Amino acid sequence: MTSNEAIGLAIRQTRTQRNFSQEEIGASQSFVSDVERGKKSVTMNRLDLFASCLGVQPATLIIRAALLSTPNLNLDDLLEKIKSEIDN
Repeated sequence: MTSNEAIGLAIRQTRTQRNFSQEEIGASQSFVSDVERGKKSVTMNRLDLFASCLGVQPATLIIRAALLSTPNLNLDDLLEKIKSEIDN
């Protein structure tokens, strides 16, 4: 899975869990569809806008994408690694 596909899937999963349509997250439906299918990438500004519309932190989408793209990685291990990297 590419990083574009992973972030797109993370956005789609978060959007559908929160019962938002593609039109409700701050961009055109066609752009959101392309992002969710991994056909287009998002800038940090756009990721921040999507996250804000969805009521989550941008890091939530990034972490979800990391978990999706690395099947043997679990959330606790990833958060521990991130904490260690931030602390050092």
